[in-house]
Amino acid sequence: MRDNGGMTTLPPALAIGPHTVQPPVVLAPMAGITNAPFRTLCREFSGGKGLFVSEMITTRALVERNEKTMQLIHFDAAEKPRSIQLYGVDPATVGKAVRMIVEEDRADHIDLNFGCPVPKVTRKGGGSALPYKRNLLRAILREAVTGAGDLPVTMKMRKGIDDDHLTYLDAGRIAVEEGVTAIALHGRTTAQHYGGTADWEAIARLKEHVPEIPVLGNGDIWCAEDALRMVRETGCDGVVVGRGCLGRPWLFNDLVAAFEGRTQDYYAPSLREVAAVMIRHATLLGEWIGDEARGVIDFRKHVAWYLKGFSVGSEMRKKLAVTSSLSELDAHLSELDLDQPWPEGADGPRGRTSGNNRVVLPEGWLKDPYDCAGVSEDAELDTSGG
Repeated sequence: MRDNGGMTTLPPALAIGPHTVQPPVVLAPMAGITNAPFRTLCREFSGGKGLFVSEMITTRALVERNEKTMQLIHFDAAEKPRSIQLYGVDPATVGKAVRMIVEEDRADHIDLNFGCPVPKVTRKGGGSALPYKRNLLRAILREAVTGAGDLPVTMKMRKGIDDDHLTYLDAGRIAVEEGVTAIALHGRTTAQHYGGTADWEAIARLKEHVPEIPVLGNGDIWCAEDALRMVRETGCDGVVVGRGCLGRPWLFNDLVAAFEGRTQDYYAPSLREVAAVMIRHATLLGEWIGDEARGVIDFRKHVAWYLKGFSVGSEMRKKLAVTSSLSELDAHLSELDLDQPWPEGADGPRGRTSGNNRVVLPEGWLKDPYDCAGVSEDAELDTSGG
């Protein structure tokens, strides 16, 4: 890593159980985004370095072998280690899901989701709402770690429900006591959703609070320099990158280059190069889904992210938003001025930026931070992907 004095040194490797992640860069699980095709693109740009986590898998759906869920946990042969993120509210169901993964050799690393702020998750007491119930959190972690055996278990969480109900320090201590291998902290509360500014000072405090295990920082990493600054300012052991790579899988090229002191190797693609990645992304989706049209339709949500900052007329954007074949996508992209250089400012924030949302919680959730009454297997979501 390049420090203020201009010296170049590699940061310590991140150890996730037996797995070494060098440089310490992790793709954040994102619903509907970090499926196998997108992970493939990010991994290719990183040169195979880093850790790339699946989108959220619901433990109930996994145990019931939901068809969509079984597709989501399929990994390409080149994906090592295979990393699955699980969401669950019921300790017994989480335990069953973890044991299924181990017994059927479906992953090499399990991450637990305690960071999702969306209402359909928090209203069930899951995601970023769950750590408020300390005993429930402990029970889930204990079931997961026990069931995982030799597989490392990590967790991702937020600061808390809101500024009056911060949980991350208590949750971090419980995680250490229950054998969790590493913790990733998104420096926002549930109430913030994705608005405002991530609190990197909280990441530093958590690192000081749980020195026994690695702490990874998440939030507002829009370019490689942000990642270096986060590590420098917080002392965290690695970074987790989510929205910053939307429509920009080559960010992982820059992250690896930054941590290895090769800032001259940052990638600033022309629109022609971006268009080629877009075609490849849509192609991979079609192959993964098994239907070209469905793959292109699924790709539509990525179009605006890929084209951010480029000069593309509103009519063309509308056409690209309704494409349904690779040939149509290619034809529309060919009509653009493909010699446009990477736009200034396009490395900034992207994806959801909403904030100040009312947090939806189960009735009476905040009355007692320890009582788990009313949380049962019925609270489990029955579909995966968030």
